Amino acid sequence: MSEEPKVNVLIPAPLRRFTGGEGRVSAAGSTVGEVLEALDAQYPGFGERVREDHGEVRRFVNVFVNGVNVRDREGAATALAAGDEVGIIPAMAGGRGYTVA
Repeated sequence: MSEEPKVNVLIPAPLRRFTGGEGRVSAAGSTVGEVLEALDAQYPGFGERVREDHGEVRRFVNVFVNGVNVRDREGAATALAAGDEVGIIPAMAGGRGYTVA
């Protein structure tokens, strides 16, 4: 039986309250979905911020593997290899509107 690959996960500032302030953590999993499950097991509450109940990545969250958006690949089923870098980027909104004169 082979061991699941360990990957590096970049945690954005809004989600660091779940990881004890850590901006980079490691997790094991052969797919993005498995890594997100592992992160939720290790950091309770993390998963519900980034995944839907059925396991897919929430529409307002982008997940990248080595710089490629998983929406352009296989979504949560995107395969991972040891040492891959997974970046989680939640959508940001707000700011001040302006008028073009």
